[in-house]
Amino acid sequence: MSQKTALVVSAHAADFVWRCGGAIALHQAQGINVTIVCLSFGERGESAKLWKQPGMTLDKVKSARKAEAERAANALKAHDLICMDLGDYPMEMTRDTRFALVDVMRAVQPSFILTHSLEDPYNSDHPYATKVTLECRSTAQAWGHNPGQKVLGAPQVYLFEPHQPEQCAWKPDTILDISDVWAQKRAAIECMEGQQHLWDYYTNVAEIRANQFRRNSGGQAGGRDATHAEGFMSIFPRTVDSL
Repeated sequence: MSQKTALVVSAHAADFVWRCGGAIALHQAQGINVTIVCLSFGERGESAKLWKQPGMTLDKVKSARKAEAERAANALKAHDLICMDLGDYPMEMTRDTRFALVDVMRAVQPSFILTHSLEDPYNSDHPYATKVTLECRSTAQAWGHNPGQKVLGAPQVYLFEPHQPEQCAWKPDTILDISDVWAQKRAAIECMEGQQHLWDYYTNVAEIRANQFRRNSGGQAGGRDATHAEGFMSIFPRTVDSL
């Protein structure tokens, strides 16, 4: 049996940490290789702390953010981290950079893909990344694109939690228990030194989702005692043999 894989498409260098770091660590521990694609470093719009330092330059910010992302990916034991360095605020992808993401999808052959919400009025890069991810998923399934490459199957796409879900039309239908790997996620969170103001925020989010996991797994009648969890919203129907 071939190695199962998963793919994360993260708009900025820190997004994969806050929103699905637990899923990355958990699936790696289960023997599922997770590849992370960072479309940008978030150097323009998500690095305010770095820009406040004297003598800061764009290249210095990008280098610092890349180092943070690499340390975080190592903390989560991710299989691979691919940084595409496409720029941010706003993010723009050419036809060639789209095809580069298609090539990654075909090479990885993920069982599932994790990316951003479909809407986000606070950050246009996030839904843009999702739109491109869905476009590339379709292209990767097309037999006429680069004939001879192995085409992509039909991986589920899970949308991870945005910063303000109520404003982003995001409603989780899947809650993942990450209790066993929480220490890894918190370590990865603390790698993101440029956004220290979010460390405790996303710790609180994980605790709230754990409360919902306990409630929906049985509650006081026997729910599992999760301490931390992550929420996801699926795009495509699941194919099942039983409920």
